[in-house]
Amino acid sequence: MPELPEAESVVRGLRAHLPRGGIESVEVAHGDLIRGDVDAFRRELMGRRLDRVLRRGKNVVLALDPEAFLVVNLGMTGRLVPRRPSAHGDEPTHPGVIFRLQDGHRLVYHDPRRFGSLELHDPASFRVWSERLGPEPLDRAFTARRLADLLSRSRAPIRSWLLDQRRVAGVGNIYANEALHRAGIHPRRPAGELTMEETKALHRGLRAILRSAVAEGGTTLRDFRDPAGKEGRFRDALRVYGREGRPCPRCGAPVRREVFGGRSAFLCPGCQPPPRAPGFTPR
Repeated sequence: MPELPEAESVVRGLRAHLPRGGIESVEVAHGDLIRGDVDAFRRELMGRRLDRVLRRGKNVVLALDPEAFLVVNLGMTGRLVPRRPSAHGDEPTHPGVIFRLQDGHRLVYHDPRRFGSLELHDPASFRVWSERLGPEPLDRAFTARRLADLLSRSRAPIRSWLLDQRRVAGVGNIYANEALHRAGIHPRRPAGELTMEETKALHRGLRAILRSAVAEGGTTLRDFRDPAGKEGRFRDALRVYGREGRPCPRCGAPVRREVFGGRSAFLCPGCQPPPRAPGFTPR
């Protein structure tokens, strides 16, 4: 599923090519993609203008005028594809929703597996939705001290904590694994047991990984493409994720895969020591 860097790549791609005409019609090919009543969704969008593209966590947000917000979660295979009136070439093969604009442009939500969703909010409901998510890890306000305060309240394994969108928004399994490896922290360590030095290392590692992945257009393992159809290039920089049995680039030990919380965790047994018995003081 696309994470923060992939959603940010979609946002940046759309900003460069966002059609700004008023919405003339909305064609919903698959109603299961819409959260809420499909007819109301169509009706409320008519005549609104695409104004700005934002990101919140893993979600792409289309800000509309008059004021409303269309939240798009890309699921596993979703894409937002802008099409010019004179566009030729391959059309999206699995259009779920097509927004037709008054100037002839189209914006197509394409989703072969239909795990994504689209939800329309007024300003009040959008604020409520946004407040359910945790802080943005790349915001200036997300400091190591803030992270330490949030971690101190939890006994959950740190990998599971990072995946909880109510704790911190936008981090998924790829970047959680990579950040923990960079910080030298085992994915099963209880979140509240991290020392301040470990928390600082995790904070640095997480922000560095996310920034690097954004700069490379995200990570494409199978399906992800940006609005122009380009793959994310960060795959070649992954140190542990999906590299079971291959040597750790830091110490050479074989990368290990463990499953807990219903998800695979990838780690280096040499660089990321396992949790110790109660009473042990981490290094």
